[in-house]
Amino acid sequence: MARKRGPWLVHETRQAYQNPWIAVTEHDVTRPDGKPGVYGVVNFANLAMAILPVFEDGSIMLVGQHRFPQDRYSWEIPEGGGPLADDPLFSARRELKEETGLSAEHWREILRMDLSNSVTDEAAIGYLATGLTRGEAEPEGTEELETRQVPFRAALEDVSKGVISDALTVAMLLRAYYMAQEGELDRALANAMLGR
Repeated sequence: MARKRGPWLVHETRQAYQNPWIAVTEHDVTRPDGKPGVYGVVNFANLAMAILPVFEDGSIMLVGQHRFPQDRYSWEIPEGGGPLADDPLFSARRELKEETGLSAEHWREILRMDLSNSVTDEAAIGYLATGLTRGEAEPEGTEELETRQVPFRAALEDVSKGVISDALTVAMLLRAYYMAQEGELDRALANAMLGR
């Protein structure tokens, strides 16, 4: 029996592929224009996490790694995934520690995003992390990482030049810049981030 999904009519649904991180679901549909079609959706097992660790001097921590799908090196803020059933903050704390060795005393959710929403159901949440303490990183076996501490403004400049192109990193840096400009952050921290 067909069911409505917005302007689409879904006749049949089947799982075309699955691994521990994603599943591909294929839908036989009637498109909004009335013609038959197929719509494939990549379903994610995890919620994407992005953490912007900001030091008292306004600098931030970036993580560098080779990204397999693009076959290139990428500088990003710490990111990862957490099971959909887990507390997102728990997953964010784990990711920050794994990738950078940092722990944070203060956490603030600053962003929620849908990533590539034409073909995936992947959602993301982003946190600003302050009150940082250094420790040993504990990367997963799939990660060969390096870290570097950079001024916030330098990271923003890399976004404007296209050097940093990771979507969550770009969105988080721009959101934090807006917050710093609009008085949504502690004044001393905002001034340090903006180089005032």
